[in-house]
Amino acid sequence: MDHVATVHEQWRTERPDLDTSPVLVIGRIHRIGAALTPELVAVYARFGLGEGEFDVLATLRRQGEPFTLSPGDLAERTMVTSGAVSKRLDRLEARGLVERRTSGDDRRARTVHLTPAGRRLVDDAMTAHAENEARLLAALPARDRETLARLLGRLAESLGV
Repeated sequence: MDHVATVHEQWRTERPDLDTSPVLVIGRIHRIGAALTPELVAVYARFGLGEGEFDVLATLRRQGEPFTLSPGDLAERTMVTSGAVSKRLDRLEARGLVERRTSGDDRRARTVHLTPAGRRLVDDAMTAHAENEARLLAALPARDRETLARLLGRLAESLGV
């Protein structure tokens, strides 16, 4: 029995009037998320990236050619504030992985471009990331992973995330 099941059983004994079965899902999601984060961050670190920096590079890369977004679009797609995106871009630009350029005639409008060096780095990091995620899910057969992905997708949709 895992820790969450133990907690659930303890509450069933102490408070049989409450339905504490949701803790079996929510508690496990929370604990799994906490366990996965260091596993994921370790791979990003191998490429000299933090979690947020990887997210920015990956977001630009998956847009396809010309690998460009506005800072506002980056903030929306990475689900962080514009200030957080700006700090991430400062670090990535200092390393030559992205460039900020003025956009057309409006000198106030800026776009963020993935540089060739940024593309190479994020492609290598994404390959390692995908292999790492596969390793982390290896205990589940493909059918179970598909079912879990579908169920988590429905839960995420119901929560608006």
